[in-house]
Amino acid sequence: MSGKAVQNWIHQVFTKRQPCGEPGDAGKKVYLAGWAFRYRDQGGLIFVDLRDRSGIVQVVFDRSSMGDSFEQATHIRSEAVLAIEGKIRKRAPEAVNAKIPTGTIEVVVEKFEVLNVSRPLPFQLDEFTEAGEEHRLKYRYLDMRREEMRDTLITRSKLNQCIRQYLEKDGFIEVETPILIKSTPEGARDFLVPARLSPGRFYALPQSPQLFKQILMVGGLEKYFQIVKCFRDEDLRADRQPEFTQLDMEYSFFDEDMIVESLEGMWAHVLKKVFGVKVKTPFPSITYHDSMEKYGNDRPDLRFGMELVDIADIAMKSSFQVFQKAVEAGGRVKALCVPGGGVLSRKDIDDLTTWVGQDFGAKGLAWMKHEADGLKSAVSKFFTPELLSEISKRLKTKEGDIVFFAGDRAHIVHNTLGNVRLRLAKQLNLIPEDEWNFVWVRDFPLFDRDVDTGALNSVHHPFTAPNPEDIPILKDPARFQKEGDKILSRAYDLVLNGVEIGGGSIRIHDKETQAAVFTALGIGEEEARMKFGFLLEALEFGAPPHGGVAFGIDRVLMLLLKKSSIRDVIAFPKTQKGTDLMSDCPSEVAVEQLRELKIKSLAEAKEQGAAAR
Repeated sequence: MSGKAVQNWIHQVFTKRQPCGEPGDAGKKVYLAGWAFRYRDQGGLIFVDLRDRSGIVQVVFDRSSMGDSFEQATHIRSEAVLAIEGKIRKRAPEAVNAKIPTGTIEVVVEKFEVLNVSRPLPFQLDEFTEAGEEHRLKYRYLDMRREEMRDTLITRSKLNQCIRQYLEKDGFIEVETPILIKSTPEGARDFLVPARLSPGRFYALPQSPQLFKQILMVGGLEKYFQIVKCFRDEDLRADRQPEFTQLDMEYSFFDEDMIVESLEGMWAHVLKKVFGVKVKTPFPSITYHDSMEKYGNDRPDLRFGMELVDIADIAMKSSFQVFQKAVEAGGRVKALCVPGGGVLSRKDIDDLTTWVGQDFGAKGLAWMKHEADGLKSAVSKFFTPELLSEISKRLKTKEGDIVFFAGDRAHIVHNTLGNVRLRLAKQLNLIPEDEWNFVWVRDFPLFDRDVDTGALNSVHHPFTAPNPEDIPILKDPARFQKEGDKILSRAYDLVLNGVEIGGGSIRIHDKETQAAVFTALGIGEEEARMKFGFLLEALEFGAPPHGGVAFGIDRVLMLLLKKSSIRDVIAFPKTQKGTDLMSDCPSEVAVEQLRELKIKSLAEAKEQGAAAR
């Protein structure tokens, strides 16, 4: 064909193109385009697995029917881009491939063009290849061609669209808030952006749209949402990125019970439609206090038992001075029974002890195994048979179990046993694999007390509303110093399988309460105006009662797709060091750019370095 004829034919392929994953029935003429995934040359027949976003279909090049154009097919190689016209036929029974949806048919090629070729791949794209993460991130555009990564991004799109459709029907308005904002203290370090037109001044990238979503409520929009990028310059880990995606929402004229009910309806709908997961509503709830007492953290995994049990009264009757001193110093003594944990070796226990000492500040980890004649270990000698029996009864131990003990300040005890609970439940396969357990955590303290300085800090942020019954404590300086950590907030977190996927609160909407919180935090009127002036001014113009929530989209996907890292659900993530291996950033910039931004010290250092070379 001439060049013009080829272009016309390619145009015909593109306009009539069917998905490779669902081309149609036998006898039908089809037009396909995609990548050559696998290639097999069997002399007069060449088989290519053609792949596009929808899936794979086998196409057949037959010398007997193609004539001279068959020779061109012999040069097809992995990841070549092809346009094909052909006819569908049924495969012979012995040639059926039950592993793919199109495995009962194949396409006999009548015309084709190689639209582009690929150089040899740095790693193979089939399901049997285990490429390292750094390799996959550097060549992310190839990684996306893999079935697993492709399906993840498609699911991400479906999740976002399903959320949008549900919220639109529920009366929400999607509003985009600014990306270049004022730097305000919100708990993590801001990313700063130099303002060229205002030398020496900076924008910040938003850690969340918190202030703007509240202002939208003052503006009378009543129900707001957006799926938005947020930015935090903090140390990274498997479930944390410097830029992440958040479902952000705010309601006017709603209380916390109404918000909780609204969100349960949304998640039940979205999970069923996108993931095929059915969850019962209403979700259970637990107070922050009970969560800490029973599970050692504020994000309880309720798919299994293993609750922490207070045994301070028993410890005080023993002769074990470590526990006695902990109680006398105002600390706690708690125990954790691990079903079947008797299989742990002494090395396992020593490794566990080292871990809790290094990571959670525990001075040790006492233990007892329930053997045929009761609880036994090196520390059991400090307890009378009656006390050992009482421990066993309180923790409901049986032969083959192990009990771990911690005695120290409350936060160390909870951190230690809470994390031992999770680690051993995973290690001993005590967690149901296909159970989805939602739980609300509510009645958080408004402030927590620094264990070293005694200072009170906001648990969430300074706009979280206090429990109305506790406002007298907030407004009485003398009571606040003694009882400030007893003030409860109107905050709520949603936890899925032991992972916090989102949280929010009812906000402060009146000037007097907001001023009292700022005073409690040591923020004076001038400082408050400097940091939050535009919000505080807005709240003086008839602000309605309002509250909101934010959910981590990346984290939700990571959990529901059972990935080990949120990097596996983000199209272009950063590494744990905050770098993009594909685009090679962060990177240096030209001296001229630094001078334009009036970043003199960096420009001078760069020039001096160039002169030295």
